[in-house]
Amino acid sequence: MDDLSLVRDHTVLSVVVGSRAYGLATEASDVDRRGVYAAPTPLFWGFTKPPTHVDEPDAERFSWELERFLGLALAANPTALECLWSPLVEKVTDRGEELLALREAFLSRRAHTTFLRYADSQFRKLTGDLRTRGEPRWKHVMHMLRLLISGRHLLSYGEPLVGVREHRERLLAVRRGEVPWAEIEDWRESLTRDLDTAVERSALPAEPDRARVEEFLVSVRRRDAR
Repeated sequence: MDDLSLVRDHTVLSVVVGSRAYGLATEASDVDRRGVYAAPTPLFWGFTKPPTHVDEPDAERFSWELERFLGLALAANPTALECLWSPLVEKVTDRGEELLALREAFLSRRAHTTFLRYADSQFRKLTGDLRTRGEPRWKHVMHMLRLLISGRHLLSYGEPLVGVREHRERLLAVRRGEVPWAEIEDWRESLTRDLDTAVERSALPAEPDRARVEEFLVSVRRRDAR
């Protein structure tokens, strides 16, 4: 079975992410799609395993095999979590519905470390651009700040904030390069402090419910082996 067949025939969940899901789209924005496919269990029995991800067939589409996706979501990967909360669901099967019903099991205070690490990595690249190019990639600056806003909401309210319409105008001003760099640094530092405060008060568990997620994975594999 080729990679494209896995995505075409075995996708259990497909959503739109990126600017269109966040409420930050412009006329030029792409449609970024992310999906989860469950490779048939017999494909794991031989020496050659199915791919953990497929970056096709459509432009701007990226899909994970179910086990890989579950591992990322358990580690509080921001993109994986946002897939589970995207308001723009294009396809969902019975297995996908089971996955969405499980989404709270992935949440934990790990998000504090993960979201900050991703934002810090982006910030270092942006400051490098500022030094070498004279300005950062403003779209990436906007998404760094959005990521911190989402993480703060997750720790405070128990779910990632995907739609950021409340912050839309300010974030789009950042994207257009209209916000001074010093103000962006201040905003970033303020959001970072907010995340530190939120994790101390968070009602989320210290760790995700790995056993519940693994039970789901084993159940899918067993059913697909029949």
